[in-house]
Amino acid sequence: MDKYFEYGDAEINYLKKKDKKLGAAIERIGVIKRRVNPEPFAALIESIIGQQISSKAALTVKGKLDAISEMEPEAINALALEEIQACGMTFQKAGYIKGIAEAAVSKSIDFEALKTMGDEEIVKILTAQKGIGIWTVEMLLIFSLMRPNVVSYGDLAIRRGMTNLYGLKSLSKEQFNRYAKRYSPYGSVASLYLWELSHDEGG
Repeated sequence: MDKYFEYGDAEINYLKKKDKKLGAAIERIGVIKRRVNPEPFAALIESIIGQQISSKAALTVKGKLDAISEMEPEAINALALEEIQACGMTFQKAGYIKGIAEAAVSKSIDFEALKTMGDEEIVKILTAQKGIGIWTVEMLLIFSLMRPNVVSYGDLAIRRGMTNLYGLKSLSKEQFNRYAKRYSPYGSVASLYLWELSHDEGG
């Protein structure tokens, strides 16, 4: 059964009170249902697969890898690099995925323990692994661990959503941080709406 990012009236009312423009957008868009994968290992592998390719292509690759491994660390670790690559990805990406599976099997990354760690600690542990950048970890924080306060500066669509929402020509890091602080402690819910607003031309 599909699971979705959970939020409700408390988050919505807080954001509406803190930011009138975002509040109006929330009113117009309504409830957003974004699927989450509560298994951090599988979610991370999906995220790596999705780097720099279209959603449609990512689904195909994911389906093929899932068919031969069920996204289990032991099964992926047992595959040859060529078998992972044959699912439709670059050799480099296959190497990253195999590396993450090895880390999970050897427990150098304890994926279950991530669920109880703080956001910054998770970023530190995972970005030490080849192929995992801050953006990838931030997506994991939202779409697997359902952390409430993540607004990713590294996400182009989020930045575009902000410029559309506030009618800006450009967005400095300082402005971004000011808005992100305004959304705190419910930045992840704001992010869901900013993604939606990134499609709005002139918002």
